Amino acid sequence: MARYKVGLIGGDGIGPEVIGETIKVIAATGVKLDTVVYDLGADRYLRTGEVLPDDTLIEIKALDAVLLGAVGPPIGSTQVPSGILERGLLLKLRFELDLYVNMRPFVTPKGWNRFNIDPIDMVVIRENTEGSYAGEGGLLRKGTKQEVATQGSVNTRFGVERVIRYAFELASSRPRKHLSLVHKTNVLTYAGDLWQRTFNEVAKEYPDIETAYSHVDAACIHMVESPSRYDVIVTDNLFGDILTDLCGAVSGGIGLAASANLNPDRTGPSLFEPVHGAAHDIVGTGIANPMAAIRSGALMLEFLGETQAAGRINAALEAYEIPEGIKTSAIGDAIAERV
Repeated sequence: MARYKVGLIGGDGIGPEVIGETIKVIAATGVKLDTVVYDLGADRYLRTGEVLPDDTLIEIKALDAVLLGAVGPPIGSTQVPSGILERGLLLKLRFELDLYVNMRPFVTPKGWNRFNIDPIDMVVIRENTEGSYAGEGGLLRKGTKQEVATQGSVNTRFGVERVIRYAFELASSRPRKHLSLVHKTNVLTYAGDLWQRTFNEVAKEYPDIETAYSHVDAACIHMVESPSRYDVIVTDNLFGDILTDLCGAVSGGIGLAASANLNPDRTGPSLFEPVHGAAHDIVGTGIANPMAAIRSGALMLEFLGETQAAGRINAALEAYEIPEGIKTSAIGDAIAERV
């Protein structure tokens, strides 16, 4: 049986708690992991001033995969400057590991219909290494009345085409075989033109896939009123970041949303993490919901080729209705038992 070397970045807040439950559930499948724990996040930065040391990054590059809980200081904290962890840890890992696909699946949980909408079963594919998060820009005359701030959006044919191709391949594997491009081509006429032309050209190679287009603002309306129109969505980095939070809210809550940061070329490890934050206000209370982290663990197993184990976890998650007042560890126990 294969063994996998997996890095664990519990991080901050409830991150270590939910990652602990994820490892418990994975162990119940029989898949063997050799885990390496990395002390990274706000706590590490406050203690040492380090975000992601070079020697740690070299170690991470040799892993099979990474599981991440959550990173970040308490809301309102000024001890960790804004952007330090986002750019120095999360984005650096995405760029250095070439995690160019961010995949976030959304499925309405059993018995959940808070907004009285059709059940949701969709995947959002977000370009993960370019766009507004590439870091192009700067400040001129900072702190003066004449201050200027610029923030560019980087869109390359190479980067756009590879994520669009991934989305078409994914749509081909799903029953509906439908792919929507979401952008803002009427205003972002340069980047939007590149995305639309590339999408149209790649679509010719997939005649069995039905395609559609939505402006991102219209997609937000559709996501609330008629989300069942979507099957697979492909979009740019910033739009995908915003849209997937809304997808999480309408499909069951952000606390259930999982994500995979993928290197489909497998030149390095991929990274898997729940979408929710560190939630410092509930640390140690035992009420954190680990289901998003567990589902992220299932995404990891699927990507590693352990499809049967991943399927057992997903089936257990879909059949499980969380009782009122149940504790974090009890949820992990219940899902592990069902696996």
